[in-house]
Amino acid sequence: MTLLGVIAGVCTSISFIPQAIQTIKTKQTEGISLITYIMFVIGVFSWVIYGALNGDIAVLLTNIVTLMPCSIILYLKLQAVNGVNKKETERS
Repeated sequence: MTLLGVIAGVCTSISFIPQAIQTIKTKQTEGISLITYIMFVIGVFSWVIYGALNGDIAVLLTNIVTLMPCSIILYLKLQAVNGVNKKETERS
């Protein structure tokens, strides 16, 4: 079961890296749900805290790795949303 846990942790942790790379390269975030990423980043950050408080290194490390690309995607999405809102405000 430990091997299955490692496989699950690694797959989950690296699954957002391709999306982060594509988003960084293209700067296109139209198809990305802001609410989904906000909730996901909060959830993953909560797992980081949980792992740290309970001394669970596997939970801590896999979620730190997951948090990095997800935070980048969320940041770029927030930048895009703020840019759109700023442009709409300037037009008014």
